[in-house]
Amino acid sequence: MKRIYIPGDPERFRNYHRCVERCGGLCVDAESAEALLLPGGGDVEPWRYGEENRACNVEPGRDEEEFRLLDTFLDAGKPVLGICRGLQVINVYFGGTLDQDIPGHSQVEGRDRRHLTGIGPCVLRTLYGGEMEVNSAHHQAVKRLGSGLRAVQWAEDGVVEALVHRRYPILALQWHPERLEGSGERVFRAFLGGLKKVKIF
Repeated sequence: MKRIYIPGDPERFRNYHRCVERCGGLCVDAESAEALLLPGGGDVEPWRYGEENRACNVEPGRDEEEFRLLDTFLDAGKPVLGICRGLQVINVYFGGTLDQDIPGHSQVEGRDRRHLTGIGPCVLRTLYGGEMEVNSAHHQAVKRLGSGLRAVQWAEDGVVEALVHRRYPILALQWHPERLEGSGERVFRAFLGGLKKVKIF
């Protein structure tokens, strides 16, 4: 069983906790965790990638905590899964930048959008093939990739939908697998298995 740490209020992130547990994992504290899951939420402070705030709803406390957690887990060689905001945090952590406001990817009347994506060689292609439909609920996206990161999934308009790292055991998704019953669980099961049975890069 893989022990996962999900920072933040468990009630706020109950969807993530339920999905991890449904897929055979256990949500624990940071000290005893074997892996880290960075969940969705507000925006990364733009000063962290050299810009002024033009369209961001920031969560400064989370930025500081999650950057520190990335230091700790990556130094220990432990896997990291980033989802939505989590992908953006990871990209900025490695020196990348973000588009602060993009059209066509945010929720509509409180419901996720759906769109097709293409997938390059990576764990996702092993799990889903070369094309899949994802859910979308974000207004920001990767602009410049961080050091060592590689885009492996794209929306039809070119927005990056997933990243992996060339050195570290990182998988980051711009979409929300915890809200895709059935198909989304494939990602969690692969992550809980340590990503050892499928090729990540």
